[in-house]
Amino acid sequence: MKPAFSLILFAIFAFSVAASAQDTEKEAVRVPLENYIKAHATGNGDYARKAFHTDGNMTFVRDGKFTARSFADYIAGFSGKPAADESQRRRSIESIDVAGNSAVARIVLDYPAVRFVDYMTLLKIDGEWKIVNKTFFAEPKKAEGPKD
Repeated sequence: MKPAFSLILFAIFAFSVAASAQDTEKEAVRVPLENYIKAHATGNGDYARKAFHTDGNMTFVRDGKFTARSFADYIAGFSGKPAADESQRRRSIESIDVAGNSAVARIVLDYPAVRFVDYMTLLKIDGEWKIVNKTFFAEPKKAEGPKD
């Protein structure tokens, strides 16, 4: 076998192994993200506790001012019941980017009155992925007028 051909085969093999490892990590990152989505869908804070690191924060701009809220305070606000309009709510994980033991994800929560875009920062701590920061943007939707 020619050396150049062997080198190409090795490169293809190495790339496929790296891509497979990346896919495995992306699937592992999805676990806390899906728990976050389940927390919203069910109102059950236990799912949020599985998703978030205990020391993380949520950051956002409210009325033009930077605001931070601890995950503990955020999780305490879960009611234990789904929202009355749950059947009209849609949630999706739009993207995941992993680099070593850190990752970022974009989640969209599309609700009847508002559309949230969440940016999650995650770290792999003791072999488990956890959300360590949540930054979001809330875009209120215009009320639909009467239909003719």
